[in-house]
Amino acid sequence: MELRGRKILVTGGAGFIGSHLVDALADCTVRVVDDFSTGRQENLEHRLGQGRLEIIRGDLRDPALLPQILQGVDVVFHLACRGVRHSIGHPLENHEVNATGTLQLLEAARRARVQRFVHVSSSEVYGTAQSAPMDESHPTSPETVYGASKLAGECYARAAHQTYGFPTVIVRPFNNFGPRSHHEGDSGEVIPRFVVWALNGQAPVIFGDGTQTRDFIYVEDTAYWLRRAAECDALIGQTVNLGSGTETSIRELADLVYDVTCGAPIAPEFRAPRPGDVRRHVAGIAKARRMLGFETRISLREGIERTVAYLRSRGDDVGSLLAETQSINWVMSDGEASSQARESGKASA
Repeated sequence: MELRGRKILVTGGAGFIGSHLVDALADCTVRVVDDFSTGRQENLEHRLGQGRLEIIRGDLRDPALLPQILQGVDVVFHLACRGVRHSIGHPLENHEVNATGTLQLLEAARRARVQRFVHVSSSEVYGTAQSAPMDESHPTSPETVYGASKLAGECYARAAHQTYGFPTVIVRPFNNFGPRSHHEGDSGEVIPRFVVWALNGQAPVIFGDGTQTRDFIYVEDTAYWLRRAAECDALIGQTVNLGSGTETSIRELADLVYDVTCGAPIAPEFRAPRPGDVRRHVAGIAKARRMLGFETRISLREGIERTVAYLRSRGDDVGSLLAETQSINWVMSDGEASSQARESGKASA
C-alpha cells in the first residue's frame, strides 16, 4: 500500500516523534490531532505554508471528536499518549489516554473503514531484558503503568485484527532522540537533559549506577521506517521493533554527550534509581531488516551533534533551558511530590 497522495491522520502529530512523522509524509494530505499537553505548535510551523496539513486541537477521549477527525482518512498513525514518567504520578489518566483512548480510536477507525491503522507502541512493554537482543517474541513484562497501558493498546489493536479483520500494524520504537525532543517536565528525556546540563557546565545527573542500558534510535530514522511499516502489506496483524540494535549504558551516553557538547566528560552526580526504570534494553531488529530492509542512517554521535545544534539554534538563553530542566521530573502520586524530590538538594537544576 503506497501512502503517496493519501489522507493520513497522525494523532499526537505536534509531538516529538509525531511532528517528524508529519515531515516524512510531506507528499500526503495530513490531518494532525493533538491536545497540546506536550506537543508544540512550533514543531509544525515549517509545514503550515506548504498546504496539505490540517491541525485539530482535541482529546481522543472525547467520543464526539472521533468521527470528525476520521472523515475521509485512509491511514491512521496513532502516537498520542501520556509518557512513562507521567504514569508514575498519574496512573489513571495515563491508562485512560493510552489504553482506553486507543480502544475508542480503533473502534471509530474500524467503523470509518480506515484502510490501515498503525499503533505506535513502545519498547517499555518488554520491561527489563530477560534475554538480548529483545526480539518481538521476548516476554512482555512492563514495569510501569505507561508500559502496561501501551501493551493494552497493542492487545486492542491485535484483537481488532483477529476479531474483525481490521488491518492493524504494531510498531515498538526503542528510545528516540533528536531535535524537538523534550528537556523539560515529565516528558524530559535523557539526551536533551544531558545536553542542557552540559551547555550550562553542570554535571549530568544519573539515576542508579549508570550501567543500565538503552537502545537509542534517531527520530528521523523512526519516522522514515514508520511510514515504511504502514506501506508493508505483509506486516498487517504483525508487530515489529524499531531500534538501532546497539546497547549503550547511561554512563557511556553521558560521556559521549559531554564530549560532543563540551569537548570532555564531566563526572556525573549519581542518585537513587528512578521508580519503574528498566535495567537493560537492546532491540532485536532482524524482523525489521527482513520485512522492511531496515537500517539506521544516523549514528548516535551524529544524532547527538544534531540535537546540540538544534538546541543552540533555537536562540534560547541556556540558563532558561536549565531552569526548565528538573533533575527529578516525576511525582509518586497525583499532586504529591516524591520523597526523593523533597529530600533532594537539586530538585531543580
